[in-house]
Amino acid sequence: MRPLSIFTSIHSKYNNLTNTEKKVADYVLENARSVVYMSITDLADACHVGESSIFRFCKSLSYKGYQEFKIALAHSITVDNEIPQLTDQVLMDDTIDQVASKVLASNISALNETFNLLNIEKIDQAIDYLIGAERIMFFGVGSSLITAMEAKVKFMRITNKAECTFDSHLQMMSAALMTERDVAVIISYSGSTKDNIEVAKKAKERGAKIISITRFVKSPLTSFSDLTLLCGANEGPLQGGSLSAKISQLYLLDVLYAEYFKRSKEESILNKENTAAAVSEKLL
Repeated sequence: MRPLSIFTSIHSKYNNLTNTEKKVADYVLENARSVVYMSITDLADACHVGESSIFRFCKSLSYKGYQEFKIALAHSITVDNEIPQLTDQVLMDDTIDQVASKVLASNISALNETFNLLNIEKIDQAIDYLIGAERIMFFGVGSSLITAMEAKVKFMRITNKAECTFDSHLQMMSAALMTERDVAVIISYSGSTKDNIEVAKKAKERGAKIISITRFVKSPLTSFSDLTLLCGANEGPLQGGSLSAKISQLYLLDVLYAEYFKRSKEESILNKENTAAAVSEKLL
């Protein structure tokens, strides 16, 4: 049986919603496609209500939380010819050439938007944090963890301060041992992943500086951050782990790496030569 459309569900339960929940319902009905790409904080701001009201609205519609609500919304606004799990642009009857062109355009768009969102003062401050840090800890969950590991490997070529661990329990243990001399770089597209928020909270308690790389200015993660760097890719709830989002995150990390290298030129050159020589025997 085809699941009940979220729009049908909203209309059928509308009269039982509170006045605040009706404000959310009205906004969702009028701006469904935009809401798919909004964080819970963004939607709360747009509706002029609190985040708790958004959560209660989702519960009133029998969803466990905001993410489950957005997945249902994404399904409900999809027409048969679209592939929501992949991208809003690619269609079922596209040729390989058209698919390749649209994917390229999507990635270029993500990079351009990330570039336009760059805050030079924040980048400058982030480099100051990284240069002055005793340790640089990269954190992430899921696909963002892979990005965090990429960052660790990148910085490992020029400094021995970079660290990253895969297990979420070990991440919490690492955060619990951070000091005011350390910097946590936390990567999360949504800024709402529980494990990331717990790590940020613990690192903050320990006095560490926190740099978040995320899509949204306001989120539970950014409330703990000293600096927030924004990536420009749009990722729907059915498109988790999209390469456009990862590419935009890696672009920001590459900017940080290049500027870090410039400001610690002598040490970075020496370390890069040493690390390159260390693995050269592994190459044919």
